[in-house]
Amino acid sequence: MYTHLLIATDGSELADKGVAHGLALASRLGATVTFVHVTEPFPIFAWGGAMAGYAAGDEFVAYQEGGRRYAKDVLDKCRVSADLANVRAEVVHIEDKKPAEAILELSQAKGCDLIVMASHGRRGLGRLLLGSQTTEVLSLTEIPVLVVR
Repeated sequence: MYTHLLIATDGSELADKGVAHGLALASRLGATVTFVHVTEPFPIFAWGGAMAGYAAGDEFVAYQEGGRRYAKDVLDKCRVSADLANVRAEVVHIEDKKPAEAILELSQAKGCDLIVMASHGRRGLGRLLLGSQTTEVLSLTEIPVLVVR
C-alpha cells in the first residue's frame, strides 16, 4: 500500500504522537520513513530601526545554531525510535523555509506516497491567527496525508 512515509515533526508532544503513529504504520507495512524537521526563517521583521541589520546579526547566528541543535536532538530521537521499531529511516533538517513548503517539496523529491503529521485541530480565529501548516499541506499536496491528533 504505502512504501515511503514522510513524517514531519517539530519535536512537540503532539508531533511525537504523529511520529509514533507513523512508525507503527511503517513497521506493519515494511515501509521506509523520512523524518523531516523544518526551521523557519529568522523573523527579520521583528527588528526595527536604523541599526536593525547590525543588531540582528548576532541574534541570527544564535537562531541558526539553536535551530540546528534542536533539530539534531529531535531527529536523533526519531532515528532511535525507528531503530527500535526496526524501520529503515533517514532524517532531514531543512532550514529557512516554511514548514508546509518544505514538507511538500521534500515529499516530492523523495517520492513519498504518504505524509504523516500532527495537528492541533484549531478552528476559527485560532487557526486564522496561528496559521496551520497541516491545512496548507492538505490543500496543496497530491498525495495522501495522515493527520494525527
